[in-house]
Amino acid sequence: MTLDITALRAQFPALAHGTAHFDGPGGTQTPLPVIEAVAAAMSRPLSIRGDGLPGERNAESIVVGARAAMADLLGAEPAGIVFGRSATQLTYDFSRTLAASWGPGDEVVVTRLDHDANIRPWVQAAERVGATVRWADFDPDTGELGVDDIRAVLGARTRLVAVTAASNLIGTRPPVAEIARLVHDAGALLYVDGVHYTAHTAVDVARLGADFFVCSPYKFLGPHHGVLAARPELLETLRPDKLLPSTDIAPERFELGTLPYEFLAGTRAAVDFLAGLAPGSDGSRRERLAAAFACTEEHEDSLRTRVEKGLAALGGITVRSRAARRTPTLLLTVEGRSTVDAYRFLAERDVHAPSGSFYALEASRHLGLGDAGGLRVGLAPYNSAEDVDRLLEGLSDFLRGTV
Repeated sequence: MTLDITALRAQFPALAHGTAHFDGPGGTQTPLPVIEAVAAAMSRPLSIRGDGLPGERNAESIVVGARAAMADLLGAEPAGIVFGRSATQLTYDFSRTLAASWGPGDEVVVTRLDHDANIRPWVQAAERVGATVRWADFDPDTGELGVDDIRAVLGARTRLVAVTAASNLIGTRPPVAEIARLVHDAGALLYVDGVHYTAHTAVDVARLGADFFVCSPYKFLGPHHGVLAARPELLETLRPDKLLPSTDIAPERFELGTLPYEFLAGTRAAVDFLAGLAPGSDGSRRERLAAAFACTEEHEDSLRTRVEKGLAALGGITVRSRAARRTPTLLLTVEGRSTVDAYRFLAERDVHAPSGSFYALEASRHLGLGDAGGLRVGLAPYNSAEDVDRLLEGLSDFLRGTV
């Protein structure tokens, strides 16, 4: 099955403005069905969840529907889906809850490949209780983070390992399932940052072996909030801080305050939109999502190849994304030039490829790029070959100093 890119792009009002967007890793553009779902939720009666008045029933239906949609997307159970303000907020919340059982002598493993949202919460939680933080390095030449890198820092007192399923900076996809087996054999838990990963491939949390898996719908065409998936029975063992009158039932006990119903409605719509991207696919929503991601992966990989071939022909640009398995995300540096200047040059031509370290500060430093990072080219399903050609033309002009 081939993605109908013309029909797909017509569903995104923002694309009518003419910008070629390569900023998907920072947040995708929004399709009409998601926009309409958010508006519809806010246009109908809404109130605190219940089963009496229309507003109560609408709120309950939205929450239940969103949990079911995210469970289908992630291969999880609805009772294991937790909603939060962001992936960062959820990770901070769970780090505090899990660290309540840690103490001096216990160890936590973080990696230099990760976004800071899957590093700093664990580092700070460990520091507060006197636990030790151990760092897993990745190979800066290849961009690879392997099982042996985790094994080197895993010990008998390791309580948790935090690892990304895909680097938001250079796209590397570590072998999470193999890492999970190693971590579980050591008696530790695995917390997986799936924010970048979920946007580009079909997720199966159980197959990955993640005890906790966090993602952000706005990275895969939905609204701005965070989602965590875990086994319901694991959530039942955790006691987070919460208000006395709020429910003690999981997963609701982890959701602080009233949920953003309109965003949850948009999230369900985003999952349904993704499930419809493979022409002619049928079956359950989970099956249609698998077909859709196979379709979008093929499209994104073909564009990535087009970008890479074009960059190789230009010269003067170093591609820092080199792992064998990676997302369609490229980090570039330009010989003798600032990538901030490249970003601004492209922006004047309505091409959005941002520059920075994108909160993957440890990864940027480990690559020898300091805090500055590089120019990130991140592909999304709605990108086209024409977008890529505009990017390459803009970079060519930048290298030649064309005004």
